[in-house]
This record gives sequence, C-alpha cells and structure tokens, in this order.
Amino acid sequence: MKELIINGVRVRPGQSLNINIAIARLPTHTLIDLPVFIKRAKEDGPVVLISGGVHGDEINGIVAVRRMLEEEVISPVKGTLIFIPLVNIYGFLSNSRTFPDGRDLNRSFPGSKKGSLASQIAYILMNDIIPMIDYGLDFHTGGRMLSNYPQIRVDFRDRKGLELAKAFGAHFTLNSPHIDKSFRKEAYKKRKHILVYEGGESMRLDDLSVEEAIAGTQRMLAFLGMVEMPFEQKSSIEIKESSWVRAKVSGIFNSSVKLGEEVKKGQVLAKISDPYGQVKIPIKAVHNGFVVGLNNNPVVNAGDALVHVGRVE
Repeated sequence: MKELIINGVRVRPGQSLNINIAIARLPTHTLIDLPVFIKRAKEDGPVVLISGGVHGDEINGIVAVRRMLEEEVISPVKGTLIFIPLVNIYGFLSNSRTFPDGRDLNRSFPGSKKGSLASQIAYILMNDIIPMIDYGLDFHTGGRMLSNYPQIRVDFRDRKGLELAKAFGAHFTLNSPHIDKSFRKEAYKKRKHILVYEGGESMRLDDLSVEEAIAGTQRMLAFLGMVEMPFEQKSSIEIKESSWVRAKVSGIFNSSVKLGEEVKKGQVLAKISDPYGQVKIPIKAVHNGFVVGLNNNPVVNAGDALVHVGRVE
C-alpha cells in the first residue's frame, strides 16, 4: 500500500487527519498556517487533491471545498482525498488575488525555499503535496467584474486529464493549454493531472458555481471508484478554442446575452453607448459558439474584454 507522508506526518489507511503546515508570519508576527484536511480510506486507491483559494479573492472555490468538508458530502471508500480550502491566506485577508508584494501564486511555481513569499508557498505545495497525489481539482472563478459560466479547463493533449474532465461533466469543457509557471503545468511535469474549474466572479458568491463544483467532483470521484455512488455521465460541450470580443469604443456597456447562451455569427451581443445618448455601437459575434464568460462592468474602455465566446465549429 502506498505510503502517505505530508509535512512529516504519516497518514495511515482509514485515518482522517488535519495537518497545519507553518508557512510564514504576518508583519505582526502572527503565525500563518496552511490547513490541510486528509481523508484516507482503508482500501488503497488514487490520491486526489481538492484545492481552492490559490487566488485569495476567488471565494466560490473556497466555499465549495469548505462545503465538501463540513457537510461530509464526499468520503472515500478507496484512495485518499486531500482538501486545501484556502491556499492563498494572504490574498484572502486582503480581498486580493495576489500576495502582498503583488505576485500571483499561480505564476510562481515550482517556487523556491528562499524566494518571494508566493514562491515559498509554491515550493511547499510542490514538495509536500504534489509528490503524494495522482490527480487534482483546483477551483477558481473569473476576475473582478468578470463572470465565468461553470466550466472545466484542461489541455486536450493530456489524454488522462481530458478523460477526467469528461467525467467531471461541467457544462463546458474548455481546451486550456498549460501556462508557464502555473500550478497545473508544474504538476503535469511531475506526471500529475490537475484540472482547473472556473465558475462565477471573484468576491461574489454564486450558488450555481458552488453546486456545480461539488456535483462535478462527486462525478469524477465516482468515475475513479473512490466514493460509494454510481457514476452517471453528464454531457459536456467541448470548446476547442475561445476568444474575447472586445470593446471598439469606450462607454456604457449593455449586454444582450447571458452566460451559457448559444450565439450565432453576426448576432448582436451587446451595445456600447455614450452617457448622452448620442452614440450607440453594436458589438457582434464573429463566429458561432457559446458565452462562457461575461464582463459585468457597465462602464468600459476601448479594448476591454466584454464577452468570452467559445467556438464549437
């Protein structure tokens, strides 16, 4: 049976443990720990990481992982689940995506023991957590004033990852090539398959996004035979390419479409007007597809991303 040791603590078959990994201190010298919750079944099987809050202002993912823990909706009968509800504690405290020095944790991997604060956290994850896992689900949201419809992102060249993404069964499955220095890419270099789930907007709770995150996790774990529930395949729309339709002029943005909606080439997606009623510019779809992301900001500048359209043709 596979030996599971995290932060020097051995997790035995059938055990559930909470481990606090000391990461740093605030300027007040208050110690900051990274809480890790582990559920290991008596029977051996895959080890799956379920994480949220890599970006501290992306609350939906944090709540989804927390709910899995507190409601005990997921208990493995085979293998091990490692829950980290909140990775970027610093960003969470300051309602920020990044660390105090402005660094993005998801662009700081594989990290360094003596580097920036974000780099040190990345180093802990790469050395204490990643060696132990087989697969992972990393929960994210859109940015400030940018909403994403529930979607799973995976590099379609990763066959195992794509298989797991299909099992997860989000409404959309987006082809998302690995990004340099990201958690997902560095884990993949170690032959670990991590999927990124996106749903909702940062700093706003969205019930649909949270519910879909939990349901998709249950489906994927059922597919892996890790939980005591039958696997039921849910259809997902595969998006091989996607692009943002951008504002041609500055003004007041009024969308004509909703998240998840199917659109046709030439369809008016939105209109931009000036504050005085003198100008009204239509924004049209350049190809057929689905709205996978949407800007919620009513005031936009030329060049701003407005509607994220995934192509299906």
